[in-house]
Amino acid sequence: MIHDYDIGVIGGGPAGSTAASYLARAGLSVAVFESEFFPREHVGESLVPATTPVLLEIGAMEKIEAAGFPRKYGAAWTSANADGVDPLGFQVHDHGLGAADVLFNERDQLGVDRDYTFHVDRGRFDHILLKHAESLGAKVFSGVRVRGVDFADPARPLLRVGLGGTTAEVAVRMVVDASGRGTLLGRQLKVKVPDPVFNQYAVHSWFEGLDREALANDENQAEYIFIHFLPLSDTWVWQIPITDTITSVGVVTQKARFREGKDDLEGFFWDSVASRPLLHDALKNTVRVRPFKAEGDYSYGMTKVCDDGMVMVGDAARFVDPIFSSGVSVAMNSARLACADIIAAAQAGDFGAGRFENYVTKLRRGVSSWYEFISIYYRLNILFTAFVQDPRYRIDVLKLLQGDVYDEQEPAALTAMREFIAAVEADPGHLWHPLLGRMKVSLSSRALF
Repeated sequence: MIHDYDIGVIGGGPAGSTAASYLARAGLSVAVFESEFFPREHVGESLVPATTPVLLEIGAMEKIEAAGFPRKYGAAWTSANADGVDPLGFQVHDHGLGAADVLFNERDQLGVDRDYTFHVDRGRFDHILLKHAESLGAKVFSGVRVRGVDFADPARPLLRVGLGGTTAEVAVRMVVDASGRGTLLGRQLKVKVPDPVFNQYAVHSWFEGLDREALANDENQAEYIFIHFLPLSDTWVWQIPITDTITSVGVVTQKARFREGKDDLEGFFWDSVASRPLLHDALKNTVRVRPFKAEGDYSYGMTKVCDDGMVMVGDAARFVDPIFSSGVSVAMNSARLACADIIAAAQAGDFGAGRFENYVTKLRRGVSSWYEFISIYYRLNILFTAFVQDPRYRIDVLKLLQGDVYDEQEPAALTAMREFIAAVEADPGHLWHPLLGRMKVSLSSRALF
């Protein structure tokens, strides 16, 4: 049976380029079809330590270091509406309720050889990873869109690729869908399921000259990623260093609230930020260097992420609210996990769906932990900072923040958070009852594949 390539990868973002790197290093012939020309703008600019082992394994770390991206040593949270709240039962000593921070080196992580990760300009970062895959032998077709895949013969999928005004067919042994939020196979196979809870929207831009110390607890945190709670329902702001002087800032909120301001992105952004006067004043002293951009349809899942001759990775498989910088980590780690199974399948000469059970199990475990962590976070609202600061839960929470979620069962901190929420919800007179967020998640929403 004649194939043009062993593996056809749809999409050249972090998931696709990582998959191509692993597979090319294993000696498989790989073609990557990317509809855009890199570099291109993209949201999701802050990494977690779980990306470090992947960058090391594919041999790209040296190139990422050489790019000079700002180093990310930790994360911090701030809130404006926790003044005077007594942190009952929690061992909170440093900043009080509503402010918290972590350093990644507080906990050792398997495969992580440095105490930092990176904030990245995704245009440059994604381009480096794609060129790296090409340097390893993957064939990259830029500006070529995959319009669909013919699985009539699962042993010989045919990618229908657009070449100018014509369509060509490329025969492969297996397809890796890394099409991102375009979810090509999810839509084609009708297995995509919208998330009933995390229907989030973001409005964001880049700003020159932001005083990053304005809301920091101390000057050493200036290069952290910051999450600023807003005194608005289920709404928060990210603050991510991109260069020494440029900072990415975005407002994330629920669809219902975004709908009210979707025709005036600038007005929506500034009205939201105005609810935190200190942040608002700091941003007013900057120069915006990119247009405001909206990102929608944040969260969804699939009823299945693999079948005979295909797997989905990264955002093409699942996407959840990005509050803990999970996007690039899930993309790269899902590619890592999938490629282990793909390489074994190639060696066995069998790309049947059963070959990818290990990938599905580990991805489900990791993403389900992320999902519940994020949903509990929103329900706790500013009370989350008490768990971050309490030494009884801190290391467990840090493990989740590091993205270390694939190889073990649910961390104990999730159980503690869940039990705490249940106790507060059951007592309307509880001091912290009014501080709970409104967002609630059902178990059926956790596992959408």
